[in-house]
Amino acid sequence: MNKELEKTYLPKKIESRIYQIWEKSGYFNPDNLPGPRKQTFSMAMPPPNVTGELHLGHATALTIEDILIRYHRMQGKKTLYLPGTDHAGISTQIMVEKLIAKSGLDRHKLGRAAFLKQAWAWKKKYGTRITGQIRQLGASCDWSREHFTMDETFTAAVQTAFVRMYKDGLIYRGDRIVNWCTRCSSALSDLEVKHQQTTSKLWYIKYPLFGSTKYLVVATTRPETMLGDTAVAVNPQDKRYKRYVGKTILLPLTNREVPIITDKRIDMNFGSGVVKITPAHDNLDYEIGADHKLPIINVIGPDGRMTKEAGEFYGKSVQETRHQILQRLEDEELLEKTLDYIHNLARCDRCGSPVEPLISKQWFIKAKILAKPAIAAVKSGQIKIVPQRFEKVYFHWMNNIKDWCISRQLWWGHQIPVWYRGDQVRASITKPSGQGWRQDEDTLDTWFSSGLWTFSTLGWPKKTKDLKLYHPTSVIETGWDILFFWVARMTMMSLYFMKEIPFKTVYLHGLVLDRHGKKMSKSKGTGVDPIPMTEKYGTDAIRLSLILGTTAGQDFRVYEEKIAGYRNFINKLWNVSRFILSQPKSKGKLILKSSADHWIINRLNQLKKNVASNIENYRFSDAGTAIYEFLWHEFADWYVEISKVEKNIPILNYILENFLKISHPFIPFVTEEIWSRWKGGAKKNLLMIQDWPSDDKKLINKKTSEQFQLIINLVTNIRNFRAVHKIPPRAKLSVYFWGKHSHTITSNSNNVKTLAYLDKLEGQKQRKATGSLPGLEYFIDYKQDNHSKKKEITAVSQYIQKLESKLSNKKFLAKAPPAIVSSEKDKLAEQRDKLQKLLK
Repeated sequence: MNKELEKTYLPKKIESRIYQIWEKSGYFNPDNLPGPRKQTFSMAMPPPNVTGELHLGHATALTIEDILIRYHRMQGKKTLYLPGTDHAGISTQIMVEKLIAKSGLDRHKLGRAAFLKQAWAWKKKYGTRITGQIRQLGASCDWSREHFTMDETFTAAVQTAFVRMYKDGLIYRGDRIVNWCTRCSSALSDLEVKHQQTTSKLWYIKYPLFGSTKYLVVATTRPETMLGDTAVAVNPQDKRYKRYVGKTILLPLTNREVPIITDKRIDMNFGSGVVKITPAHDNLDYEIGADHKLPIINVIGPDGRMTKEAGEFYGKSVQETRHQILQRLEDEELLEKTLDYIHNLARCDRCGSPVEPLISKQWFIKAKILAKPAIAAVKSGQIKIVPQRFEKVYFHWMNNIKDWCISRQLWWGHQIPVWYRGDQVRASITKPSGQGWRQDEDTLDTWFSSGLWTFSTLGWPKKTKDLKLYHPTSVIETGWDILFFWVARMTMMSLYFMKEIPFKTVYLHGLVLDRHGKKMSKSKGTGVDPIPMTEKYGTDAIRLSLILGTTAGQDFRVYEEKIAGYRNFINKLWNVSRFILSQPKSKGKLILKSSADHWIINRLNQLKKNVASNIENYRFSDAGTAIYEFLWHEFADWYVEISKVEKNIPILNYILENFLKISHPFIPFVTEEIWSRWKGGAKKNLLMIQDWPSDDKKLINKKTSEQFQLIINLVTNIRNFRAVHKIPPRAKLSVYFWGKHSHTITSNSNNVKTLAYLDKLEGQKQRKATGSLPGLEYFIDYKQDNHSKKKEITAVSQYIQKLESKLSNKKFLAKAPPAIVSSEKDKLAEQRDKLQKLLK
């Protein structure tokens, strides 16, 4: 392989080849890693939707997970990063339904078997797209252990789990209120519902009191559901309505008598303070109805049309019924007023249709029983959540958990393993013996199957070697927004089936925002697609952009310019490496000859410690920033420049070798390419399996290292002097120095002269000092020509007059914010100081 690096780093030409080398090596599989590896480190990849595309949330998770895996692999551990994809019940079914609709069919005309055949064909065609994108991001996962949530082994695990929970009395079937999508004809989990701010109307309707000419005014956003009202309610603290409690009202249009009740959950400030209670079509009303033993009247059906209970409105759409009811109320002078009202409308996250709360016969898990040990696992510290503040969120959700609806009216998914024959009900993986058995047509909630992810992917319900070796997994990494929906459910399921936690640490990353701090939107053109960005700027650049400047659980901004900025860092590493690898070969021993050598070795040693400590403590941004600062602002800006004067090739090689190892978990592609070009491309030489660099304390001389820091500080001050006085970078200066640390400058005079571009550097005391450092004073001799100096004095004097005039203006002082006034005063003081120096 050609050792010499090309002038320009071209990631598009390199990354695919590098990933193929990694994958072909077999080292993603922990069974193939070299050397004795007694400790294990395992992670299960959160499975993205099989028919989806990677977004920046996925890219963030994959980057963090891969940093951890690569780091622990280099630490000599048996590392397993287990990949997989989720069948994504609703979203995949919608895609397939749209596909067959082009042929004029729907799933019911096609039939279940034919529809599922189409769905599997769709999965086969598009399922490899997402795994290809995972590879593009450099994820070093064990593809030989890849799982799909509907593959044969996983299906066996799901069926076993359901049957066992059913027989243990934790799963039951019953009528409950659920989120219902009329388009998908299915119940939805809370996570499958999005809330969209909508401007609607708030209608104030008169409800006549029974046996009286008086009425109560009820405010509602859904007049069509009044046909299913079984009470009106007020808050017990609301004095306005105390005298009406216990009486009854006549429901408008139906003249059905319903009671007036009190409940502390009623908001006195909403509308008139009197609300209608419709247990069949509102989640809160359902709870209130259950507590007060109110009857339930379903007036909206699963198809989104009015039921027979709606009387004359039977068969009509919700919108048509609303319009006709409002017209009737107005005709009968029962509509008092209408106001504009902004509220959150629930919509299906997959198809966008409005969600109807409906009473439906569904399968449920008694979640409170499962939640108790899951709460205890976090309280006791068995499971650590990073950042810790999310423990409070976790406990709030778990302490208020409700029974979990696990059935979906879909065809694509795990069909519920329950069989019926007449009045007989049997939960069984296989069809019971005998004639006449039919299987439940519903499928299981995707979160049920993914809740088994950490252990079912390792072979459960069988007692496999992988299960014993890698479970509990070390870390689960995901977005904070699915802490309850996925992390909590995995915890409950693992503690129930495995009698152990699923993971030791939960790391939560923030949501990715656009440059303005708003949620990304493809429709608004503010989304950043990671795959085109990797092709344009390289994967390593996008990985850095998703890590640096972020903290656990905190939402963060990503935009193209940020990614482009980190591409510059990758180019910097390439150019530094190119310079070092172009030097003559040196087999000399590692000998530290100068204070610069001692300084850079000490800084490298600090980098090793900082990066390792920060990764171990999940401070990925701090680790990445340390890598960035070391390469650019210490190694490249100082030591590489000095090496052009005082070459110590063994030190250059030593620094590069260690830096490539330290930075590899963050920027794997460019580091592996440089390493292979330098060390050779043999399988055993791959950077990904090298040992993490250890401290070499014998090389550290702190005192000598500190001497070089004095050189850096002096050169920096001279450079700043040039900038302040607008002295051209190549204009020669003379510098004189004195003090107890003069010997340090004398012994490094060539370096100082080169870095600061000096004509003369002498250890000679002067009458006055330009500046000072600990143990050192210095004078910079620069004869500025009179014309330019007078010109600068005039400009500064005029600016001072302008600032003085502004600060003596009473109107400005009265209207300007205090911070602005303070800033102007600071500018004035700065300019006066500058003028004094110019006049000396």
